Amino acid sequence: MSKQNSIPAVTDAKKISRRSFFQRLIFALAGLMTAAVGIPLVGFIFRPLFKKPPSVWRPVGKIDSFKIGETVAVTFLQSSPLPWAGVTAKTAAWLRRESTDNFTAFSTSCTHLGCPVRWRSEAQLFMCPCHGGVYDKDGSVAAGPPPLPLPRYPTRVTKDQVEILVTL
Repeated sequence: MSKQNSIPAVTDAKKISRRSFFQRLIFALAGLMTAAVGIPLVGFIFRPLFKKPPSVWRPVGKIDSFKIGETVAVTFLQSSPLPWAGVTAKTAAWLRRESTDNFTAFSTSCTHLGCPVRWRSEAQLFMCPCHGGVYDKDGSVAAGPPPLPLPRYPTRVTKDQVEILVTL
């Protein structure tokens, strides 16, 4: 007689009411919809961390237009200019010709707060007028608040043309 009483108790425990069935179904569908929206969103947010930005070589002038040992300002097209940007689509760098085919290009932005640095040829220094940052002619910090040396652009000479590598 005890076997008959225990059998219905087991089958009652396995029964699922209509209400709990729909609750579980709603939770499962909500989880699927959250995953369908969330996974692409997470990929969109974190993709730039793993994708290397493309680079492009920008011409800055003929090799003969630069004197050895002289540092000059050069302008080039910004990395990704917008069609309506106009003159603001250009940016600048400081370019020094070290030897016949060796060039060094420095950013014009101070590493402290991004102010534009100027080259003082009489002192052979880059100077930031805003906060007193001073860089040596090799771009290393000489004085002031800049935490890092001036960033450099890779350079190359192709068919008598000096080019700077810019990251898009």
